[in-house]
Amino acid sequence: MEILIAATKTCQHRPSLEKVLQGAWLPYKVNYFEDHPEIFEKYQLKHSPLLIIDEKVASAGMPEIDIINDLKAKIRDISEIRTPKRVKNHMIPKNIGTEPGLVEVDTTWGSIQSIKAARPVHTVGELEVYQHHMKGLPIIDARKPDTADCVTIPGSKNIPYDELVERMDELDENDPSIFFCNGPQCPQSSTAIKNLLDAGYPADRILYYRGGMHDWITLGLPIQKS
Repeated sequence: MEILIAATKTCQHRPSLEKVLQGAWLPYKVNYFEDHPEIFEKYQLKHSPLLIIDEKVASAGMPEIDIINDLKAKIRDISEIRTPKRVKNHMIPKNIGTEPGLVEVDTTWGSIQSIKAARPVHTVGELEVYQHHMKGLPIIDARKPDTADCVTIPGSKNIPYDELVERMDELDENDPSIFFCNGPQCPQSSTAIKNLLDAGYPADRILYYRGGMHDWITLGLPIQKS
């Protein structure tokens, strides 16, 4: 569903309409007639703003509350209120220029994961991952190689999520392993954890780092080539 506000730059009602859409958690974009004369020609502007849904005028001027409620009812999943996916995206934050500490983040890819991969499995953050590493305990990179961009958390071992059940004998028999992937939008490590549990692997030997490479890099933590 594409929601568009078409308005003149001097329209006094546009900010109010934006506030209504924001309050309803409805994603939208704004096109000004001054910058897009083709919209003026297509919709024959007589009122400003126009609320356009999937290229059809839903309201001229401020919409009735029933229109907003109908739009809200069509949103069934959080993914539908996210920024639309880019055609060419990148899963891992990329360095900007040569200055360290500046990265570009793509917010459009993947699907948002729950904070818990499974009910009996504990979720950890960066401090726990660091302490785990300093104790020499196992950290598993559950990403497939073609999604890893050749970088990983230092000290981690790569076992792709779709191979973990077959390779359970490579996991530590005594200590819990931390599993991670590319971050809150990436399902690889949560899928791996669910597969392990289904195969009978003990939940108390599984820890889930939901932040993954996304949070690890954006927090300026060290990485290594994989």
